[in-house]
Amino acid sequence: MSAKGKEAASEKEAGATNPRGIPYAPFVDKVEDYVSSREEVEQTLRSFQEMISKYQFMELNLQRRVTGLKDKMPDIQKTLETVRFLKTRTEESDPIETTFELNDTLYAKASLPPTEEVFLWLGANVMLSYPIDEAETLLESKLSAAKLSFANCEEDLDFLREQITTMEVAIARVYNWDVVQKRKEKADEDGKGGGKKEGDGDGHPNG
Repeated sequence: MSAKGKEAASEKEAGATNPRGIPYAPFVDKVEDYVSSREEVEQTLRSFQEMISKYQFMELNLQRRVTGLKDKMPDIQKTLETVRFLKTRTEESDPIETTFELNDTLYAKASLPPTEEVFLWLGANVMLSYPIDEAETLLESKLSAAKLSFANCEEDLDFLREQITTMEVAIARVYNWDVVQKRKEKADEDGKGGGKKEGDGDGHPNG
C-alpha cells in the first residue's frame, strides 16, 4: 500500500468510534498495509502497545465508575421508596416513630409527622429542601440516569476488551511477519554466500 493509502486508511480508522467516542482498534488483516519493511516493525509494535495501554487505562476508569454506580443506585432507590412512602401519608396520619443514622455507628430516634417536603443530600455536604412531588421526580431522574450510565459502562467495557484483543492479535501478526522476514533474509544471505564461494572456485585455473 502506498503512503497515501496508509494515511487514508489510518484516518478512516481514527474516525470510527463507538457511541461514547471510544475509537475502534485497527484490524490488521494484511501486515503489509501497516509495515512495508522490517525497519518499521519496532515503531509499529510500539504504537500498537501504546494503544493497548490507552484502552487499559480507559478500562480501569470505567471499572471504577461501575463500582461507584453499583454503590450509588441502591441508595437512590431506597431514598426514592422512602419519598414515595411519605407521599402516601396524609395530615390525618399518625407520626412515625423511627431511627436515623447520624454516622456509621450512631443512630437517633425520631418522630415523623406527615410532611409535604423532604431534604435531599446533593453531595459536597449540600442538602436542599424539595416538595415531595419534586423530590420524587428528581430521584426518578437520577436513578434513570444512573441505570443508563451503568448500562453504557458495561457496554463500553465489553467494547474495550474486544479492542484490546484486536490489538493483541495485531501485535502477534506483525511480530510473526517480522520473524518470517528475518528467515527470508537469512536464507537469501546464505544462498548468496554459497553462490559466491562456488564462483570463486571456478574463476581460478588449475596448474
